[in-house]
This record gives sequence, structure tokens and C-alpha cells, in this order.
Amino acid sequence: MQFKHPELLYALFLLLIPVFIHLFQLRKFQKIDFTNVAFLKKVNIQTRKSSKLKKWITLLLRLLALACIILAFAQPFTASRTALNTQKETVIYIDNSFSMQAKGANGPLLQRAIQQLYAQTAGTETISWLTNTETYKNTSLQDFKAALLDIPYTAKQLTPAEVLLKTNQLFTKNEGANKRLLWISDFQATEAFPETPDNIYIEAVQLKPESYTNISIDSVYVASKNTTSTKLNVVVSSQGDVVPSVPVSLYNDASLIAKTAVDFSEKQKNTITFDIEETETFKGKLSIEDPNLTYDNILFFSINTPKKIKVLSISGVNNTFLQRIFENPEFDYTAQTSTSADFNVFTQQNFIILNELTSIPASLRTALKDFVDTGGSLFIIPAKEAQVNEYNALMSTLNTGSFGELIAQEKKITQIVFSHPLYKDVFEKQVVNFQYPKVNEYLEYNTNATAVLKFEDGSPFITQSGTVYTSTAPLRTENSNFKNSPLIVPTLYNMAQQSLPLSKLYLTAGKTNTFAVPAQLIQDEILTLKDSISSFVPLQQTKATHVVITTTEVPTKAGIFQIKNKDQYIEDISYNYSRKESTLQYQDLDTWDGVRSYASIEAMFDTLSEENSINSFWKWFVIFALLFLILEMLVLKFYKQ
Repeated sequence: MQFKHPELLYALFLLLIPVFIHLFQLRKFQKIDFTNVAFLKKVNIQTRKSSKLKKWITLLLRLLALACIILAFAQPFTASRTALNTQKETVIYIDNSFSMQAKGANGPLLQRAIQQLYAQTAGTETISWLTNTETYKNTSLQDFKAALLDIPYTAKQLTPAEVLLKTNQLFTKNEGANKRLLWISDFQATEAFPETPDNIYIEAVQLKPESYTNISIDSVYVASKNTTSTKLNVVVSSQGDVVPSVPVSLYNDASLIAKTAVDFSEKQKNTITFDIEETETFKGKLSIEDPNLTYDNILFFSINTPKKIKVLSISGVNNTFLQRIFENPEFDYTAQTSTSADFNVFTQQNFIILNELTSIPASLRTALKDFVDTGGSLFIIPAKEAQVNEYNALMSTLNTGSFGELIAQEKKITQIVFSHPLYKDVFEKQVVNFQYPKVNEYLEYNTNATAVLKFEDGSPFITQSGTVYTSTAPLRTENSNFKNSPLIVPTLYNMAQQSLPLSKLYLTAGKTNTFAVPAQLIQDEILTLKDSISSFVPLQQTKATHVVITTTEVPTKAGIFQIKNKDQYIEDISYNYSRKESTLQYQDLDTWDGVRSYASIEAMFDTLSEENSINSFWKWFVIFALLFLILEMLVLKFYKQ
């Protein structure tokens, strides 16, 4: 037991005064003459004993009454150390990710959590709280309750480590404060639990869905394409006990194009196929009906009119192999010779190939430097009779390295850098029994560029530095059989493709995405992304033949956006929510050391209320004081001497 005013307990020493008075107060008895002296003596003794007992009872009751009054003014109470700490800080984290759409016993998990928080929070103090997208510091409870009702679902889901980092920023630096984090989430299995901080108490409520079933559209991709149609493959997955057949609908804008069913009777992940006729643009939407998680029931995608990639070759030798690769509908191929190069067309190209030029004059070097600086891609194939000093002058301005002497030594090209972007999705597996091409002569090459292909001794055959690719050996038939190798087509084809990356079917909202738009802008022109209700200006970098757009936090919603230059439509780009929350797998809170878990928000607040309560006893002491005074009155009135 503790006291709010312990200094008043010194008043208990005053209780000694009536004790001393009672002890030293001697009452004198009057002598009365009577005939029967023996009888009178007996009566006198009995009267004096009865009087002393009554005095002691009265004294005791008065002392008890006074003691209770003194203790009541001292205000005794009992409380835990947490309750006594006046410096309390509380932060609430509410998980509003899409997985909280799952249905619990009383509706969606997030909506039920909001209702319980609204009912449980009361008082006048301020509170700090956060969601996956918003952070609020020291807001009033009235504002907190108002904002609770407007919490939306979001595609962003903070990891446990990120939650601890953000909440730590909301707490003060006061080391003596009692810091408590109220964590409300379904605790999806995203990553392992981090170590809990020593200075923060974590109270966690894990909200659990009633059903662990879900159907989601995971992805869509082009399986094949020809001049008349495009074949789309759609991956649909299920979890738990779902109906064996689920219809999937394909829309072009608002028009229903096709409908089919996916069969889950044998496996949980299936691929279905749609054939769509070739059109200029296709604003695709795939849709299913699933009452559990709804955010993954729709997937948007865009197919734009393909833009031809402009490829220019400047050759000092035969360029037939380049014509075979690039004279197809995907490319706009132009061939020039070293003596008839037109520098004026460089700004219109996406990819330029220097095919074994003997000399690279200063004017050509300047034009190529400007071309690369504005975002163009360049592939340098040296000639056997190359003026090395002129090549090195070009590569010096491009900061890609320098050539040395021509070495007459046969080498096999045996090392393929499978992780390089040029060979992404080219090989189903890493090939070991490959018919390796070879060269008879090559140039020494001093560079820090990234290797794409290597010789058997590990020295580079083709390298990449930014948008500049460099071969260390001539590719003419007399020197190398690389032109007849299966590697030549994917290598050059992907160099050209990556000079103007084709628009993907869709991107993931809320993440960093970079893509190229085939548009030529003049000064002060910018591109805008628009949907039916909103628009925003993304981060963009203007190149000679295209614009590189980067999106990060926006857009936050899935949908199809038009890319416009003022009012001029260019093409579409689609965004979808990440599907990582479609799998209903959850963490076990019992494995998280230092964290107390609760089955409901009510249980958590009941426990915290009990721990923070202060039990006061002054009223009881007032009652006892009155009781002792009443007993004293009864003794004085009814106790006979």
C-alpha cells in the first residue's frame, strides 16, 4: 500500500495524547459512611473495575476513529509500477493492407478492428498512430476517431521491421517514459519477426479470418503473336476449399470479349488461354468473382500499337548478317557505308552499329557522342585494320575503355553471362554442352565495363557500359564464326530491343517502375498520366527519340492510364496491385519473444486498463471512522457501569 500524502501520517503520533490523558487521569472517590462497611467495600471495587473497562473501550474506539481519519487524509492506494509512471507514451499501428479484407466472425477484419477501436478509446489525451500509408503524431482522440472511419485499404504492406522503425520515430527520446506499441494486424507471413526493442512494450492483436480460401488472378503474358492475333496466357490460382470451376472474363475497355472457366478440381494453379484479334490498342481487363479477398479479382493490362525500333548500321565491310536480323516488322532498319554516313539522321535512331570501320573521324566521333548522350544505344565492332587511336578517342569520350594491340591467337567464346539483361529469358537453363564460337584475332581491351560474353580465359569478348556495347574482335567470317552462332541473333536483337524498351503489359502499383515512351518532345513539354478521375506528372527524362518515365509511389490505385502530351494521346500503361497478399498464410505470435498477444482488441484494452488502474482506499477509511464513532456513542449510551 502506498500513500498520496504520506507526510500526514506523522499525525498518528497525536494519538499518544489521549492515551497519556487516560493513563494519568486519576479519579477521586468520595467516602460515604455506612453501617455495613464490608458490603460497601465490595460494591466500591466492582464499580471501579467497570468504569475502567468502559474508559478503555471508549479510548480504543476514539483512537481507531482518529487513526482512520488521518489515514483517509493521507489517501492510501495500490498500483503497479506502470500505473504510477506518469510519463506514458502509446502508439497504435493499424494494418490496412489488402489482406485485411478477409472476412472474420463479424465482417472484414479491418472494419471490425476500426469499430472496436472506436468503442474502446476514450479520454482527452493525445495519441500517435499510423497505418501502412499515413502517420499521425499527437492527435486528439476526437480527430483519431474521425480519421478511423476513413481508413482505406492499401496495396502497401509494411514489414514488421518497418513498423518498428516508423513507430520508434513517433516515440520521444525520453528514456524514463513507459513506451507501448499497440499492434493490430493479421500478421501475414511476409518476413521473420525482428528482435523487439528493450525500451518498447509491444501489445499485439492478431485478427484471424474465418475462412482461408481465396482465388486470384496472378499474372497475364503474351504466349505468342502473329499478324492476325495475339495469344494471352492467364495464370489463376486458388487456396483452400474453392468451387471446382470459376469463370474468367476478358474485357476490352467496357466490352466483354471472351469468357472461359478455370478448373481447380485437380490443381490449385492453372493457366488459361485467350485469343484476341490484332487491334491498334487493347485496354484489357480480366475479372473473376470471389467474395473473400476482392483486390486480386481484377487484373488490368494494355497492348499498344507497336512502335518500330529504328536501327542504323554504318559498315566498312559486308553487312548482310545485320540485314537478316533487322529487316523485319519490328525494326526500321537503315544501312549506310563509312563513306556515305548521314549524321543528320542520328537523332532519329534508337540503335547504331559501327560495323568494322577502319577510321572514325572527329566529326563522326562528335555525332556519336551526342547520340549516346541523348539516350541512344551504340554497338562498336572494330575492324582488323582499325585505326586504334581513333577508336580510343571515341571510347575515351564515351568513357568505356581503350583498345591495345591486335593479338593473333585463336580463342573460344565459352562464357555466357546468363544473368545479363541481354540473355534474360533466352535460355531455359544454363547451357554447358554448347557449340562455342571462336575468333582468330582480337584486340586487347582495358575497361571496367560489364562483360556480356567472355573468352575461355575470362577476358571480355562483348562488354556493356551504359548504352554502349563493344566487341573486342572483328566479326567478319575470315576472323570469327560468331555470325553463324545461335548467339548472334539474341545478342543483337536484344541490344536493339533494349534501346527502346517495349511497353510491358502492366506494371506494379506503388513500386519503382521505369519504361520508355516513343515520343519526341520539344522544350518545356512534359508527359502526363491520366485515368478517368485523376492525373499526375511522373518523373521523366527526355531523350532524342523517346522519353524515359519513372513512377514510384504513384499511382496508388490499379487501372489503365493514358500517357498524354497535353491533349495528344500517345499510348496506354496499366498498373496492378502486387499479388503477394493473395496467399493467406500467417505468423505465429507465440514465437515472437517479448510480445504479448491477445485474441481481441477488447481483451487487450481490458488488460491494459487493469494494469494502469489505481485502487484508492480513502473512502473505506472514512467509513471505518464513522463506524468507530457510532460504536463509541453506543458504548457511552448503553454500556452500564
